Formats: sequence, C-alpha cells, structure tokens
Amino acid sequence: MPNILFLTSNKDFYEDLSGQIALYAKDFQVIENMDSSLAIDLIILDENRQQINSLRQQHPKAPIILLQKQKDANIQESVLNSIIYKPLSLENLLNQIRSKLVLLDNSTDGYLYFNQYELRPLDKEIYNERNGETIKLTEKEVAIIKFLYKNKDKIVSKNDLLQEVWGYSPDVSTHTIETHIYRLRQKVEHEDTSAQLIVTEDGGYKLIL
Repeated sequence: MPNILFLTSNKDFYEDLSGQIALYAKDFQVIENMDSSLAIDLIILDENRQQINSLRQQHPKAPIILLQKQKDANIQESVLNSIIYKPLSLENLLNQIRSKLVLLDNSTDGYLYFNQYELRPLDKEIYNERNGETIKLTEKEVAIIKFLYKNKDKIVSKNDLLQEVWGYSPDVSTHTIETHIYRLRQKVEHEDTSAQLIVTEDGGYKLIL
C-alpha cells in the first residue's frame, strides 16, 4: 500500500481530500505527519512550492504533486515533479498519483538497495552484489520484499504481510506467508548466513539492512 504524504495548511482541505482518496482509492494510505516512521512513496504539496527543495532532499525518490491555484513559470515539471491546477479533479489526481508511482517503479529510482542487494521491481529480480547473481522473483515475492522494506525499522506481523500482499482473500492463511518466505529465502540466500535476506523475530518478519 503506497504511503502518500499530504502537506497543506488547510485542515478542512486535508480532511476532505484525504477522505475522498480513502473512499475511492483504498490502495493508498494518506498521512499528514512529516515525522512519520513510514516510508513515503509520493507527496502531495498544497500551494507551498518553497517546500519542494527541502522535500526533495528528505525524500529524493518520492514524486511530488504540487497543487496550485495559478500558473507559475518558475516551477519546473519533471519525471518526479508535476503540477495540478485548482479546482482539481479527484479522478485526475488519482490518475497522476498512479502514473507517477508506475514511472518510479519503471526507473532505476525505483530500485531498492539494502544489505548488498538491489531489488528491481519492474524486472521482478534481485541482484546479489556479493556474488554477482541475479535471481528472478515472482510478483508476490517482490511485493513481500517491498512491504518489508517500507517497514524496515520494525517487525512486520504475518497478518499485516498477508493483508498487504494478498488482501482479504479467504483462500490464504499465515501458512501461505510462511511458505513464500521460506521459498524466497532458499532462492536468494542459498543457506549463506552472510547473505541473509529476511529474519523471523517475535512471530513476524524483518528485512536485513
């Protein structure tokens, strides 16, 4: 579930827009706290373009969508920065969010680096810098690693991982997670303790960084 940081000085606007996103795009999580421990996938910035540079320093890979009342020639759009002029259309905003996230996944900016591994989501593969091996992954395996990476500072429960990767499907259980994690470890780690990818702690899982 992508985490979207929504920054605005208008509390009513935040509650209205975040509520609509929650209603019509349940696959997104909107947050308003810049100090959140959650990894930020995309930023919606309301009016305050002066914040763009500092936000880019804090979140170099997160696309920024700036909401503006009037056109401003001083703002440059790019792969990571875009502008939506008010009054905005919710459909247009959601389309922009999805397209930016897809562009990010399709670029090297979308690669995740940790513990001498490089995850390449679009190609469904992970590269091991220790031995130069590139391992093909399934879509579920990529989703598991991405979710653990987003929550890299805490232990992720089996239920949370199950909900994120499989949703509310009644056909899967925590045993499904255990099986996928086991196969993923076997595929990537090759029983090499120095190349551990995921560890089990307190009944949940954590990515080795």
